[in-house]
Amino acid sequence: MITSFEASLNQLSVHKVGNKAQDEYMVLSDAPLSVEDEMLKNLLMTYFLKPFEKVNEVYRFTHATNDLALNEIYHFAKKCFESGSNFHEISQQITRHLYDVSSHPKIKAGEVYVVYFDAVQIEGELHKALGIFKSETKETYLKVYPDAGGFSLSYEQEAINIQKLDKGCLIINTEAEEGYKVVVIDQTNKTQDAAVYWKDDFLKLKIRNDSFNQTHNVLGLYKNFVTEKIDEEFEISKPDKIDLLNKSMKYFKEKEKFDFEEFSDEVIGNDVAAKSFKSMMNNYEQEFETPLSNGFDISNQAVKKQATNYKTVLKLDKNFHVYIHGDRQLLEQGFDDAKGKKYITLFYDKES
Repeated sequence: MITSFEASLNQLSVHKVGNKAQDEYMVLSDAPLSVEDEMLKNLLMTYFLKPFEKVNEVYRFTHATNDLALNEIYHFAKKCFESGSNFHEISQQITRHLYDVSSHPKIKAGEVYVVYFDAVQIEGELHKALGIFKSETKETYLKVYPDAGGFSLSYEQEAINIQKLDKGCLIINTEAEEGYKVVVIDQTNKTQDAAVYWKDDFLKLKIRNDSFNQTHNVLGLYKNFVTEKIDEEFEISKPDKIDLLNKSMKYFKEKEKFDFEEFSDEVIGNDVAAKSFKSMMNNYEQEFETPLSNGFDISNQAVKKQATNYKTVLKLDKNFHVYIHGDRQLLEQGFDDAKGKKYITLFYDKES
């Protein structure tokens, strides 16, 4: 999604925020940081931008009143893009806002980096971008160096691993009226209440409802429908469930566009089940305020991502795992009265 081989670091300001609820301090630097060393500049570019190369979801800024101007970070980003001359002052305002929302007791203190980039590529186009990053996790590193015909060891504590960006966002200077294109990383507090403060409290984002998210959401919903919901209306065996999952994944891998009626006929194959799945989609739309179209372009990236969640393994006690990838008709189930156990018969042409 993001590529940075043409990108360059234009301006950088560094500050520090503590946890406001714990009465920790905020420290604002007086001036931007000048980075002349090319090696250090390359390391910073790796630290800031490389993690976004695997990020597919694109967000937009939002606000409860639907007035984007009231979203603090949107407001600051727009000022920065309109006039880069007040960059450092804007970086201080951004840091103050982050400090104000850092009220959960589990939020860690850390350095805040506000960066102005040139030529960041997203979806094949080059744009200026504003990056906001926070380093919370510190590590200890060993140093080995030559000394008097041998080697000596030392260490450095409270150091930052440039391969592990804790939190970050890139605000891309395009589609401003729609809330910009924003990509986000949050590697800490993933399972805690503190996790929401970065994306929800600080940035106030909503997912961009593009083909990636449409594909990702429908595949995720269908998986839940087959594995959980469908049992409420039908008696269906585990191999038949796996067959439904296989058919859906085959559909999304082979088609260029999703069509609900076509999907219902070719994959679900039952009017009652199709109506139940449609009802599930409608409920999702209302609960998450995310429209799901009856027709959209299929995103191959989203299919690949969801494919890892589609399990096609039939587990039989602790003795066997049967991987079902193809024709369901080549598998038969039964019950052996003499042994008092269920059995499965598999038909095939050759071993490999």
